[in-house]
Amino acid sequence: MLNEYVPFLSKIQKIIRHTALEYTFRMTFAGKVNPGQFFEVSVPKFGEAPISVSGVGEGFVELTIRRIGKVTNEIFENREDGSLFMRGPYGNGFHLEDYKGKELIIVAGGTGISPVRGVIDYFGTHKNEVESLSVIAGFKSPEDILFQEDTARWKKQMNLTVTVDASEDPAYSTGLVTAYIPELPIADVCNAAAIVVGPPAMMKFTVAELLKRGIRDEQIWISQERKMCCGLGKCGHCKMDDTYVCLDGPVFPYIKGKLLFD
Repeated sequence: MLNEYVPFLSKIQKIIRHTALEYTFRMTFAGKVNPGQFFEVSVPKFGEAPISVSGVGEGFVELTIRRIGKVTNEIFENREDGSLFMRGPYGNGFHLEDYKGKELIIVAGGTGISPVRGVIDYFGTHKNEVESLSVIAGFKSPEDILFQEDTARWKKQMNLTVTVDASEDPAYSTGLVTAYIPELPIADVCNAAAIVVGPPAMMKFTVAELLKRGIRDEQIWISQERKMCCGLGKCGHCKMDDTYVCLDGPVFPYIKGKLLFD
């Protein structure tokens, strides 16, 4: 009988350093994956950690990992051509069909840019499939900005705002992501769709600003990726009422996902 907890071994094809604490690991994988889904990445004797998919390509997935604890510290000890154990993908992700033909707005805070990177990339290169695409990405400082090569490309493909909390360099926009929502160009609020991913407080206040613009609950999607644990709905750590975030999410329409806020 198949043991769902047994991982498979995946080769590290490439490691991309973004900041001192965040690297992207390009892992060998062949299979269907949606942006917003996640894998469990494990190191024997150290444990496992749920990591959102930040990119998908032919024969690989990309996992952007922040070094914050025992498991991720050990993951960072690995090198290209080495291997890590993985299982997944788990959960539901962002379904591109939900956003086609819409005025799409994506607001991400910090590492929240990772699970929506695939959505941004897709519509950035398929601009005819959305009415418009606006992205606001917020980081603590210029040194914390992720995917800088991508953002250089995105600036040419969409209405992009990259902001940092504070900087003396005039080249950077500063302030919280919520400050830029009133400036978003929205021609028809009834045809808008929004995705919000980031720390819980950031998501809460960002959604509040979008609602002020007239975007309804059912037009907004969020990710509760920070509540992940086993990925299989077995441990119960992500269970809230009758919802298992790792099975029913982590991506939810806000009309349901708002009930899961702490």
